[in-house]
Amino acid sequence: MKILYVITGLGQGGAERVVCDLADSMYEQGCEVKIAYLTGNVLTRPFHKEIEVIELGLKNFSFIFRAYSSLSNLIKLYNPDIVHSHMIHANLLSRIIRLTTPIKKLICTAHNSDEGGRLRMALYRLTHNLADTTTNVSNTATISFEEKNAVPENGMLTIYNGVNLNNFKYNSFAREEINIEFNLRSNVKIILAVGRFSRQKNYPNLLNAIKILKEKANLPFKLLIAGDGELREYIEKLIDGLNLKDDIILLGRRSDIPKLMSSCDVFVLSSDHEGLPTVLIEAMACQAQVVATDVSGVREIIDIYGEVVPPKNSESLSDAIISAINIPTKNISGAQYVKNKFDLEIISEQWLDKYRE
Repeated sequence: MKILYVITGLGQGGAERVVCDLADSMYEQGCEVKIAYLTGNVLTRPFHKEIEVIELGLKNFSFIFRAYSSLSNLIKLYNPDIVHSHMIHANLLSRIIRLTTPIKKLICTAHNSDEGGRLRMALYRLTHNLADTTTNVSNTATISFEEKNAVPENGMLTIYNGVNLNNFKYNSFAREEINIEFNLRSNVKIILAVGRFSRQKNYPNLLNAIKILKEKANLPFKLLIAGDGELREYIEKLIDGLNLKDDIILLGRRSDIPKLMSSCDVFVLSSDHEGLPTVLIEAMACQAQVVATDVSGVREIIDIYGEVVPPKNSESLSDAIISAINIPTKNISGAQYVKNKFDLEIISEQWLDKYRE
C-alpha cells in the first residue's frame, strides 16, 4: 500500500509528532510512505529516513497556486492508494485538488475542536463531500464540528491519536538528574508544562495559578516550562510582572521530554481548547500526576486518573495543582490506562482497517 500524508507543517507540535509516528508505523508494516508539508521549518521528522519528506512551498497565500501545483503533480507521479491529510490548510487543499486530480481515497483529519472561525467551518462544510472520510481526534472535538455545522450530522468519525509509548516510560533516575541539572534541593516540588507559547495554551492562566499557589501554599516549588513560540517575549514579561522570575525556568525546546515528565510532581495543561492533547497522554505514560483544563479531549484521556478544572480559572487550577502535588505516589494506574487506549500499535491497526475499507 502506498500512503501520502499531507500536513500543514512539521513544526514542533503534537499533531506533527502524531503524523510522523503514524508514518513510521505504516512503514514498519510494509507500506510505502511519503510526507508532504505545506509550509514552515521542519522540526519534527519520522524516525525512518527512507520516508521522504517533501516541501510544497506555501510561504504565504500568494504561493497557493504553487503549492496546489506541487501537490497535484506529486499525487499524479506517486499515485498513492491513500492520501491522508491533517489540519485545516492541508485538508482543504487536498479536497480542492481532487476537483482536478484523481485521488483513489482521501481521508481528512482535523486535530482540534476549534480550527478557526465561521469562514473556515463553512469551507469545511462546502468541501465535505470531496473527502471519502473525515475524522477528528476526540469525541468532543467531533461533536464541536457538528455543532458548528462544519460537517453534517454523523459526517465525522473519531479516531484517537496514537502515541509511541515505547518512547514515554517512567524513568526512576530522572528526578535525581533533573535536580542536579537545575540545582534543586530534594524537597523542591517540580511542576511541569510542555507546549508551544501560543494563545491556545493559555500560559497566562498557568502563571496566574502559580502566583496564587505561591501566596497560598507554604511549599518550595519550581515550575519548568518546555517549549517555545511566538508569545515567548510576552510570557517572559508576564513572569517578571508577577514577580515569579525565581520560581520559573523556561527551558526552550528540549529533546528529553520523557525524563522531564518522569521527574515532575505534577504535569499541568492550561489550554483554552485542544483536540486530543497528546502531551497529556505522554505525561500519564511517564506516571505523572496530571492537572488539566476541561477542554476537548481531556476527559477522554484523564478519566479518573487526574484532576480536571474549568478553563480560564486560575484559582481552580491552583487548587488542583496543590492537591496533585500532595499525592505521594506515581500515577501507575493512569499510565496503564493510556497505554491500553492510546498506544500507537492499537491506533495504527484502526487506521489500517480504515485504509483497507
